[in-house]
Amino acid sequence: MPDDRAVAVLWNADDLGMTLRYRAAEVDAKRLGMQIVPLGVHAPDDFDAAFAAMTEKPPDAILMVTDILTVLTRKRVIDFAAAHRLPAIYEYAFLAHDGGLMAYGPNLDAIYDRADGLADQILKGANPADLPLELPTALETNRFGYPIAHLDER
Repeated sequence: MPDDRAVAVLWNADDLGMTLRYRAAEVDAKRLGMQIVPLGVHAPDDFDAAFAAMTEKPPDAILMVTDILTVLTRKRVIDFAAAHRLPAIYEYAFLAHDGGLMAYGPNLDAIYDRADGLADQILKGANPADLPLELPTALETNRFGYPIAHLDER
């Protein structure tokens, strides 16, 4: 949506990792000439205030940074976005399967499978320091249109 200029970002403000992800989105948004509407939440009840703020001054879109708090409240976010006809993007495919408009993020099954393989090597005696660092090098979509990362050993 090239004309979007204000994106509401919902994130758990009590989680440092999620706050860092929010800040990264803010930096990228500024670089792209977009405005971020920060809607940090601390508890499930805080979503009411976030929804009220978006109702009073509707953003052009919503980005939900995913952690346990936002996942537990996902149905409310998905329903709000749909009711207010706001395009919303989520980080994991299961959120789109739950009714969200779209998702863009890592393939969790592939990550868990790779972690299983690494744990197996370590349990069989491999030194973790000797295992290669793996970075995503390409993205493709699966049959549902979700990205799949290919890992390159380094």
